[in-house]
Amino acid sequence: MKVGEVERVAGEAGLTSLGAIRAMPEHGASEGIGAIVLLGLSREGWAIFSTSPEYADGAPHPLDRWSGRVVGALADTLAAEALFPFGGPPYQPFLRWAAATGRIWPSPMGMSIHDAHGPWMSFRGALGFGTLEDMPGPATAPRPCDTCISTPCLKACPVGAFDGVRYDVDGCAAHVASPEGAACRLRGCLARRACWVGQDWVPEPARAAFHMGAFLRARE
Repeated sequence: MKVGEVERVAGEAGLTSLGAIRAMPEHGASEGIGAIVLLGLSREGWAIFSTSPEYADGAPHPLDRWSGRVVGALADTLAAEALFPFGGPPYQPFLRWAAATGRIWPSPMGMSIHDAHGPWMSFRGALGFGTLEDMPGPATAPRPCDTCISTPCLKACPVGAFDGVRYDVDGCAAHVASPEGAACRLRGCLARRACWVGQDWVPEPARAAFHMGAFLRARE
């Protein structure tokens, strides 16, 4: 099977490839997995998820449960192993796999940044294969943050939660939950929105509010 076919089938399910790697021993994949395709929500994925049973049933972690069902079904269709960044411990080494793509790096905000999605990416799962045809080599583009002089992300946060070294999670959450944090809560993190990378992937308000609500619930 070719990487392009995996990406096509994943796209029909509302997912997009964030990068693919040849799995080496140092990547920590299970024995027998020689190729991994990392998956995130596509542009159409939010509309698909927001009309799903998981979104409507009121039970906790709807996006993780939707991801488990959809990625699991893809694995069955493509004769792959479904891999997830949630559901542990133990946890799969998604950040190690992400670094191996050459397309994903740590950012000054502490979260990962993708060469196309910018800071608007999250791993919904991955598919592991014994082998795939036409596997790309690791990308060699520079980390976008290395060529960013003005660092707008560090200046946009209303409470200075990011300083390039640490992330003040408690200060961030307190602001987002407050009346003054309505812009962040309803439209998404202002620091992320200030990043010049991935502007095409800035989420619509409904999706942004969903994720910020999940962030606040996780802090309770």
